[in-house]
Amino acid sequence: MARFRDALARPGLQAIAEVKRRSPSMGALRPGADPAELAARFAAAGAAAISVLVDARFDGTIDDLRAARAATDAPLLGKGFFTSEEQILELKQAGADAILLLLRDLDDAQAAHLQDYARSLGLDALVEAHDAEEVERGLRLNPDMFGINCRNLTTFELDRGEQLRLLALVPARAGRVLIAESGVHTRAQGAATELCGADAILCGTALMQAADPAAKLKELLSRPLVKVCGLTREEDVAAAVEAGADLLGFVLAEGSPRRAPSVLTTPDGVLSVAVWVGNAGPSGADLDQVHEAPGGGETVRGRGAQLLRRDGTAVARVLDLPWEGSDPQHWENAARAARAERVVLAGGLGPDNVRAAIDAVRPWAVDAARSLESAPGIKDHDLVRSFVEAAR
Repeated sequence: MARFRDALARPGLQAIAEVKRRSPSMGALRPGADPAELAARFAAAGAAAISVLVDARFDGTIDDLRAARAATDAPLLGKGFFTSEEQILELKQAGADAILLLLRDLDDAQAAHLQDYARSLGLDALVEAHDAEEVERGLRLNPDMFGINCRNLTTFELDRGEQLRLLALVPARAGRVLIAESGVHTRAQGAATELCGADAILCGTALMQAADPAAKLKELLSRPLVKVCGLTREEDVAAAVEAGADLLGFVLAEGSPRRAPSVLTTPDGVLSVAVWVGNAGPSGADLDQVHEAPGGGETVRGRGAQLLRRDGTAVARVLDLPWEGSDPQHWENAARAARAERVVLAGGLGPDNVRAAIDAVRPWAVDAARSLESAPGIKDHDLVRSFVEAAR
């Protein structure tokens, strides 16, 4: 009991890698995919658990679950549309460690009964919601695993913004893991769910469409994220995105030589960050980075900073150098902080030293601005590419 849940409760963002040959919304994804081969490769690539579609609508069968079980010791989720004890018992006998309960298909009494039945068999139950009403219903079940799916299972449309809002509404509880299901194709999209409280992501389509599914999984889980800050021009945004940056920073603080006119348009697969001093204002960015007001001999900003969600919740510490200053203990102090909390490492980083900084600190993200410029606010695209490549 709880083997599946416990695997997802480990520190850092975990992943459930999904085996599915087709999707009702997209058609064929990976015809002929071998669940045994994929399950073994996903486990080796760092998946905390593996989901196997056993429903004919996804070209899956219960034999796929049996094959995956024979190929790996990793925790397995039997995924489909289940409404009876007989189906759950069959999943148990085929090697599942956990089963999916879709609130869309079950009333409260059915969901509670099947959750209890699964537990009686030693199975974990992943209760899935996709709208606010189902989140309310799910919380009344007090599940140990709660999933928020950003795909509407009737229209098949994705709404990542609503998923993030719903994730943030789920109160933390000891022993519960929160899972963001569907819609994660980039590291930044996975990080967005993490910052809203998700312990794990469930990825299927992105993996099945990749040339190398296991390599794609490794990419989604890899850290640190890379932030290119001080962007002021659309061509520099494009260069940072092409290089593989995950977060794009736009300084909106008065007095900065890198002040942008606004948060520029960014593609869906990255996160925009508005950088402020003192207090955040309206910007439309995905995140706010708020520095302390300047003090002492500082002129533009103080040293301390936090990364905030739109609702003002602090989700990471930004550890920077003093404005135009230095600190020989910066990496050492940052490494100590990174062992206890999410850290964005900034200050003096560039292509030549970012890998050494990552090895010394193990931050959640790294951040560079001045070292990537040809002039204040103007990025050198070769330096941007070199920085991102070294950091990733």
